Amino acid sequence: MEKNLIQESTGVKRIVICGPESTGKSTLTKNLATYFKTSYAEEYARDFLQDKWDKLKMVCTKEDLISIVRGQINNENEATLKAEKLVFCDTNILTTVAWSKTHFNGFCDDWIIEQSKKLKYDYYLILNTDIPWVKDDLRDSPNNREKMFLAHKDELELQNVNYNIIFGSDFENRFQQAINLIEK
Repeated sequence: MEKNLIQESTGVKRIVICGPESTGKSTLTKNLATYFKTSYAEEYARDFLQDKWDKLKMVCTKEDLISIVRGQINNENEATLKAEKLVFCDTNILTTVAWSKTHFNGFCDDWIIEQSKKLKYDYYLILNTDIPWVKDDLRDSPNNREKMFLAHKDELELQNVNYNIIFGSDFENRFQQAINLIEK
């Protein structure tokens, strides 16, 4: 049996940037952290899966998902300890839940779902798909981004969390939207 994930308790607000692949999550996360002079947690899955692809030419499996959520929470905890008032998370466990359900015919490990209900985040920004898709080794769904957007949105609504949607094809406009929403 897997042990529960533990979030560092520091009093900083946790803001998650989520959404489908190739919508600018990593760029927005880094830019917001710079703007607000704080830290951010990188997306663990990207490095984990890129390494797996580079070494083995293998894609994500169901068995990888627990390692991914553990690695993500470690990244978040490290960033939280360095944060000033806010910490930005490039995805979180709900991204893994949404991804698992869409890529494994509705399946998500029960432990991951249980952990997703225990972890607490203060605010989510979900990025819409209205920017061009860019190919890389890991991106696999150029024609399913709307489905992925809806899967993310469904998970946010199931958890009844506070979120807003970022729209637009201009990265600077998206950045300004995010700043305005966070400053509210």
